[in-house]
Amino acid sequence: MSAPKLLDLFCCAGGAGMGYHRAGFEVFGVDIESQPHYPFPFHQGDVLDVLARLLAGGAVEFTRPDGSTVALTRGDFTIWHASPPCQLFSASANAHSKEHVDLLTPTRPLLIESGLPYIIENVERAPLLDPVLLCATMFGLRAPDVDGVELQLQRHRLFETSFPVALAPTPCAHDATPIAGVYGGSRNRKPEHRDGPRRGGYTPALSVRAQIMGIDWMRTEHELNQAIPPAYTEWLGSEALAHLGLVAA
Repeated sequence: MSAPKLLDLFCCAGGAGMGYHRAGFEVFGVDIESQPHYPFPFHQGDVLDVLARLLAGGAVEFTRPDGSTVALTRGDFTIWHASPPCQLFSASANAHSKEHVDLLTPTRPLLIESGLPYIIENVERAPLLDPVLLCATMFGLRAPDVDGVELQLQRHRLFETSFPVALAPTPCAHDATPIAGVYGGSRNRKPEHRDGPRRGGYTPALSVRAQIMGIDWMRTEHELNQAIPPAYTEWLGSEALAHLGLVAA
């Protein structure tokens, strides 16, 4: 039996998509920006336009990493995931003069209209409906810094699902282990070496951030900063498969 197909909307470089792939889905991504390192079939385009086309019975063409193409319709997909840009709802939203568009609000009705199960991911301040909160400490995401000192990731994300899921795999397990920040604009960014204390907002070297996130295919700061750890969606993907009756939880 072929793997169920998942549509990965606002996919960026594929952090969420990789987790679903590891859970057992065949993943297809859509993003308005080019994503040359996205590891699955990809369509560059406006997500709302793509959703409208699929809901109207049209097809969308995806390009596989090997350059071949495949056209899919709404009926080909089993479940949809959406990660609308989170800047509008982030804690630092008021620190910037740039206006951020709300893409979460218009996306949800289209997902509901599809009649398919869906998952929406965003930051803690986003207006998601009855979401489950996931944290990197629930999955034991840790890695040594370049000098060998262990770091932990504490990256909270909310997930709204159209189907019931477990509250969380485990409680948050924040402890005194130094925290690795994975975001842009840190005041304490370090290159591939250590020469000072790890204070709040400490961002380790790119190689350390990639390791602690469980990501080895992304190549740029921007890609990694925008990603979520695949461990989150691997767990959610297993919950989704159980809901669909394809595997046991």
